[in-house]
Amino acid sequence: MEASGFGPDSYPIEVGLALDEGERYCSLIQPKPEWTHWCEEAEAYHKIPRENLIRFGLTAEHVASELNKRLFNLTVYSDGWVVDQSWMIKLFYRAGLPMQFRISPLEMILNESQMESWHEVKDQVIQELKLERHRASNDALIIQLTYKRTLAMSAS
Repeated sequence: MEASGFGPDSYPIEVGLALDEGERYCSLIQPKPEWTHWCEEAEAYHKIPRENLIRFGLTAEHVASELNKRLFNLTVYSDGWVVDQSWMIKLFYRAGLPMQFRISPLEMILNESQMESWHEVKDQVIQELKLERHRASNDALIIQLTYKRTLAMSAS
């Protein structure tokens, strides 16, 4: 997830995921009227102006519904679980929908060997993909490919 900032007043502005079947999903999220916090430092990092959220974002209700449909009864893993979980809760709360999947820390499925090689392998994946835009679904793909590669390495 990407967010409007880094503190407790921040809110989700983009969600992205990568599923096993190669499917990816990404959506900007329109801010709710009470979601006014905006951090210039966060914008510089994710390069998504607030105006783009208003113009191109989908409603929280639509995004939450889409996530429930795609992730129903699954557990998804995040490399930023501490903040991603709170932003996901905020999204679903404001959408008025129950979250019908679980989000868990990536570390829960990494073995020691994967943890040791994670950053080096992730840097290799980033270089190989040569992604031009920083988007939540690109981040999810990088994490997914890094996980798969480190898992294969730890099995050999």
